[in-house]
Amino acid sequence: MKVFKKSTKLDHVCYDIRGPIVEEAKRMEEAGQSIIKLHTGNPATFGFEVPPEILQAMTGNLCHAHGYTDSKGIRSAREAILKFSREKGIPVAGVDDVYIGNGVSELIMIAMQGLLDNGDEILIPSPDYPLWTAAVNLAGGTAVHYRCDELSDWNPDLQDLKKKISPKTKGIVIINPNNPTGAVYPREILRRIVDLAVANHLIVFTDEIYDRILYDGEEHVSTASLSNETLFVTMNGLSKSHRIAGFRAGWMVISGNKTMASDYLEGLTMLSSMRLCSNAPSQYAISVALANQQSIYDLTGPGGRLREQRDYAWERLNSIPGLSCVKPKAALYLFPKVDIKRLGVRDDQRFIYDLLIQEKVLLVQGTGFNWPEPDHFRFVFLPERAQLKEALDRIERFMVSYGQNKEMAV
Repeated sequence: MKVFKKSTKLDHVCYDIRGPIVEEAKRMEEAGQSIIKLHTGNPATFGFEVPPEILQAMTGNLCHAHGYTDSKGIRSAREAILKFSREKGIPVAGVDDVYIGNGVSELIMIAMQGLLDNGDEILIPSPDYPLWTAAVNLAGGTAVHYRCDELSDWNPDLQDLKKKISPKTKGIVIINPNNPTGAVYPREILRRIVDLAVANHLIVFTDEIYDRILYDGEEHVSTASLSNETLFVTMNGLSKSHRIAGFRAGWMVISGNKTMASDYLEGLTMLSSMRLCSNAPSQYAISVALANQQSIYDLTGPGGRLREQRDYAWERLNSIPGLSCVKPKAALYLFPKVDIKRLGVRDDQRFIYDLLIQEKVLLVQGTGFNWPEPDHFRFVFLPERAQLKEALDRIERFMVSYGQNKEMAV
């Protein structure tokens, strides 16, 4: 009998946010066990609701949304994105430079498929949102990870980035605010990355999906606002800021020096057309959503639910022996460090698996975000205070007695 195997293109692709340990958690739930699931930043799972005016904008336009749209998206939505981008200082020429996608995820895939030939390299931060690395690998490219420095608020290590630029490098990815660390990069750091990109004729890809989820008065600087000397591809969307992850409303904006990449841009348009268009009903929510930013500020400002939960989770994690954590300035996550010598941890996936089995808490290990050492995990602080407390109590109990030995295995 002929046996069909998965494509070798998947050999270096992982997405542990929905990986094998998550499958084990599903089996445990089906067997009647209750799991505290902190592996995914899906606001709806934790009771965050869609602002009603956004829901009305989508449902009220369903009669107009039953056919294909322009492959780049409806004009009113692209005009709203254009206005929003210009307000952030991005010098976008016009609506033809705006592409709407089924979330940022689809647009990342398109951006990499349209650019990379076998062996081409893209610089990606470590830790990263793993879809970026997966997209590069699936497109035939090579993801080269530059290190972010935990001792410097998780800012990119510019020397490490610089030394990893090679003749095969085509672009630099910046995830700012960062998932999973919650870092917000200072203007000067961004400017120096842009200078490296300009000097080496590289495209700058920026993932800014968390740009409105900021704490403690932090300012987000859009990288594409800093220069016109190279090509910028800026990704953003509504999944987290407006709690509509299931609507799949994301966009990609082209700015900067388009003359250096006219053929690439033709490829992006071709790929955009091949998938016909993004989800039509959700496109009608974009202009209304971008006119309403207050609802997220109510959650992230003093007394806001997200702000309060971040502070509580950060303080508790730092109080647990064997854990330490840099305070996130943005987003929905903490990225604590584990004292691996104290606990004898050699395999962080097994650490997360053992936590799941013993305490029924589901997290994602740091290596799932392309962090090279087995000494971190991502913690989602979206649950309400009572569930956060229960999860952290269980983690603390686990840390007291945990230790890996050679006989234990996932």
